[in-house]
Amino acid sequence: MSRSSMDRAPAFTPAAWVTITASAVVLLLLAALHVLSPEFDPSLRAVSEYAKGRYGWVLSLMFAFWALSSWSLAVTVWPSVKTIRGRIGAGFLIAAGAGEAMASVFDINHPLHGLAGMIGVLSLPIAAMLISLSLVRTQPWSRARNVILWMANLTWGSLALLVLLLVTGYLRAGNRVTRDSFAFIGWANRLLIVAYCTWQMVVAGQPLRRR
Repeated sequence: MSRSSMDRAPAFTPAAWVTITASAVVLLLLAALHVLSPEFDPSLRAVSEYAKGRYGWVLSLMFAFWALSSWSLAVTVWPSVKTIRGRIGAGFLIAAGAGEAMASVFDINHPLHGLAGMIGVLSLPIAAMLISLSLVRTQPWSRARNVILWMANLTWGSLALLVLLLVTGYLRAGNRVTRDSFAFIGWANRLLIVAYCTWQMVVAGQPLRRR
């Protein structure tokens, strides 16, 4: 392979397959939890609360595959993110994977779960925007510019919706905060996971399409 061909190589293809497979497993396990633990109302209960049920190990497995997906995507895009912005984004993606890995070990009953969630949930939208903006400026990735940027925007949009529902719930409840104050917060939480995983699969799928 010539040097110019190597420069145009968009990603490490085996890692892209790992990303897509791991993200798909995350979504399948999330769907399985709804069937295995129907006692948790998905509109009111956060995904992490499945740890309180009989199938907490399924949740831990879901977070572990999510971490694998984030780290393998960092490997996938690293050859193509040559700007400082892109490299910083890859760093945030690795951090997101670390938060997801922590969540697989420290469930909602552990004091470190909140830290894990903060790292994972906040890092990935930053990574998505920085990486996407860097990728779409390069020729191999520019053909998928619209879909990559749309999915990147959906990551922070889903996070904004989650925060909005949380703030609205507290304001509406006042001094009498109950679970009913946070209607639809569970669905927003699930939308966030779907948006994050979909962005990862969309980005990882681009080098596979070009092959």
